[in-house]
Amino acid sequence: MSFLEHLEELRKRIIYSVYGIIAGCAVAFFFAVPLTHYLERYLTAFGGRLIFTELMGGFMFFFKVGALSGLMLATPIVLWQLWMFVAPGLYARERRVVLPFVASSTLLFAAGVAFAHKVAIPSMLRFFASFESPYVDMRPNISDAFDFYVKMVLAFGIVFQMPILVFFLARFGIVTAGFLWKHFRYAILIIFVIAAIATPTSDPVNQTIFAAPMIILYLISILVAKVFQKRPARDDVDDADE
Repeated sequence: MSFLEHLEELRKRIIYSVYGIIAGCAVAFFFAVPLTHYLERYLTAFGGRLIFTELMGGFMFFFKVGALSGLMLATPIVLWQLWMFVAPGLYARERRVVLPFVASSTLLFAAGVAFAHKVAIPSMLRFFASFESPYVDMRPNISDAFDFYVKMVLAFGIVFQMPILVFFLARFGIVTAGFLWKHFRYAILIIFVIAAIATPTSDPVNQTIFAAPMIILYLISILVAKVFQKRPARDDVDDADE
């Protein structure tokens, strides 16, 4: 295709993506009220009560929940449009790799979000609520509580992409399974440092909850590197034998 034809194709894919986002938001806002009530119950399940101190605070919470849910529903459509745009410029071998990559990356991100929602965030909320007393109540701003929730699920979703990152590093010959295993002790140290920085609580229990899946993912990444690491070229092997 010519340059103008590429631009026309890009414009078409963007328009379809926007239509998908609008449709996703329309569906999400239809269920926004029960979704909002669910998050309100979730964020106060271990104590405290949500408040908003700005006039539009409650409405903005409702709007953010609906918009975020709509974007999540539209993600497959957006990814498909992105795939339709780049697919014509890929070789057949590259096309076979892209779809499994998108599927595995999506599943890992969903697993990270589920872990954050079911394990990590409830543990942190329980820790925060433990500081309540007869004289002190936990009453976080609804906007701050929602921002905390979104940051945590995104953080775990990104962390769970570690095997995908190692896959590419191994394919390009940057890391090997032996290298990752040899530096396993240092990786543990770095993981706990990251957990200490990323975890909003200072207690070792929540830091361990954050670090534990990273350690498991690191071990899985070693296996990924073992299977997919770059092999030496046949000519290099023959030269080494000689």
